[in-house]
Amino acid sequence: MTIKLGVPSKGRLMEKTFDWFGARDVGLSRSGSDREYAGSVKGIDGVELVLLSAGEIPRELAAGRIHLGVTGTDLVREKLGQWEQQVEELALLGFGQADLIIAVPSCWVDVDTLDDLDAAASAFRAQHGFRLRLATKYHRLVREFLRDNGVADYQLVDSQGATEGTVKNLTAEGVADITSTGDTLRANHLKILSDALVLQSQATLFRSRTASMNDAERATLKTLKTKLRLER
Repeated sequence: MTIKLGVPSKGRLMEKTFDWFGARDVGLSRSGSDREYAGSVKGIDGVELVLLSAGEIPRELAAGRIHLGVTGTDLVREKLGQWEQQVEELALLGFGQADLIIAVPSCWVDVDTLDDLDAAASAFRAQHGFRLRLATKYHRLVREFLRDNGVADYQLVDSQGATEGTVKNLTAEGVADITSTGDTLRANHLKILSDALVLQSQATLFRSRTASMNDAERATLKTLKTKLRLER
């Protein structure tokens, strides 16, 4: 039996994850071509590498199909209700940092805070007869954040593509999206509200609370955590 470790299957997240484990003498690598989702682990026995999309890893952790997984804080908290009961944060990996923020058109000179947004949303509905639209793929996180901050009279519209372009395309009045530099927002004439930081995210190593383990797997996990310097 093996401990299954889920890692993003491509791109910078995969490379940085391989580097982080490699710096702790656990070698992760792809085996085969870039089209094959197979991998290998060196430096410790009893650990199997499972290559998945970052968006799949929260679901696989919650279902107990993998024991460990590397993905963004934002994806776990968006996709898993009551996430703390399903997974445990083992380590913040120090890369993949991005902020989930709310932004509105730069020309909205009187809208700088969430209170301003709430007032603008009420005025928008009175004028147009429908709620102000915020484009996002983070429905759970944004809805909870706006509720906690007393913003009403808005609606979330789903955006799985270039969220920043929805305002220009007239399919939304504002956006709630992940950004690392803000450059794309500025290029699309959007500004971040001064008090609308919904979540600071980064790549994180999570442990499934639902995956079953036998004694041998528990021993393997303990050895791995020691190698990764995670034992407290």
